[in-house]
Amino acid sequence: MKTEIAANDDYSRLLIEVKVRVRSAQYAALKAVNKGLVDLYWDIGQMIVARQESEGWGKSIVKRLSSDLQTEFPGVGGFSTQNLWYMRQFYQEYHESPKLQPRVGETGWSHKLIVMGRCHDALEREFYLRLTRKFGGSKNILIHQIDNQSYEKALLGQTNFDRTLTPELRAQAKLAVKDAQSAARPIAVPGRNLAAVGVYVTRARNHQ
Repeated sequence: MKTEIAANDDYSRLLIEVKVRVRSAQYAALKAVNKGLVDLYWDIGQMIVARQESEGWGKSIVKRLSSDLQTEFPGVGGFSTQNLWYMRQFYQEYHESPKLQPRVGETGWSHKLIVMGRCHDALEREFYLRLTRKFGGSKNILIHQIDNQSYEKALLGQTNFDRTLTPELRAQAKLAVKDAQSAARPIAVPGRNLAAVGVYVTRARNHQ
């Protein structure tokens, strides 16, 4: 009987270990797929920009490319006209920013679209990309963080997200605050109201 119980205990431990390993492999595979997708979209955006610049092609080329790609790869999503325009914008806005390029490969495409569409300052984009990479979370959590002005609060030292910033970013943030205080006016961040009151953002897992 003791041998049977011991065997059952050993099996339970084995099952737990295997499940942990499977989940780890699934997560690693998901990250690899996401990076591959981002690389693909980056390359497509680059090719569209290059052709439009060298050949003088207009907007119609994006619509035609979308149609041909969807015909060639039926059932494969991501090749809508709108998404091709996003790929073009994605490449245009990030290819000259060496600091942002590594960040964009660390989050999902939908997260990148939110950051790209709602954050127009390079430091702000870096902040939210790092935040999403570190704490994870759904699109709704990211939108909540932006609406809650987490970036501006971090600049003012009102949140616990200081550790998400690089030393250089922290230094720039502190300098921005110092300059703003010297001018006796709030920090100028386009589209943001620093006086707005919101709750602190917590880790993504607390929202799940």
